[in-house]
Amino acid sequence: MNPQTQPTTRAPRRFRSIALAAVVAIALAAAPLASAQDAATRIEQQMTAEQFRAAGLDQLSDEQLANLNAWLNRTLDAETGRAAQQAATQARQEARAEDEDGNGGFLDLGSEEPVVARLQGRFDGFARGREYTLDNGQVWRQIDNASLTSVQLDSPQVTIDKALFGSAWYLRVEGYNTRAKVERVK
Repeated sequence: MNPQTQPTTRAPRRFRSIALAAVVAIALAAAPLASAQDAATRIEQQMTAEQFRAAGLDQLSDEQLANLNAWLNRTLDAETGRAAQQAATQARQEARAEDEDGNGGFLDLGSEEPVVARLQGRFDGFARGREYTLDNGQVWRQIDNASLTSVQLDSPQVTIDKALFGSAWYLRVEGYNTRAKVERVK
């Protein structure tokens, strides 16, 4: 390949990779805020009164409607988390493909893959200093002040992702968008 043409042919792809990584980083940073807003979102606020009646939702009791809203918000959180994970994976793959000569380039995201496992035992939410033991034998300790209260789950599935920039790792419990910064203990 002609060295004079290499920068011009690689620049657009490099820019796309950087732009995609920036968008993903912004989306992940905004995810807890979006989750908090979604938690307050109710289906009856998203539909007109006519749509609400036409769907038969006006026939639900207050408890049934609250259960439906909770389910919709959990589903939205889970789908948002999956979309963010897919975008982050794509950004990593593009960054790796960007620099085929192995020098890491400007945007070296590393090769650390996410850890997907189940927590052993009961999960009672996030709290600084709490340790999380996975079914693969790994133990991770929370090192930030992220909070997830009023949650009690038995052996939930978790994903631990490396941050797009820097060396931090974040633990997320399936069905919840809140992430806790963790470090591996074992």
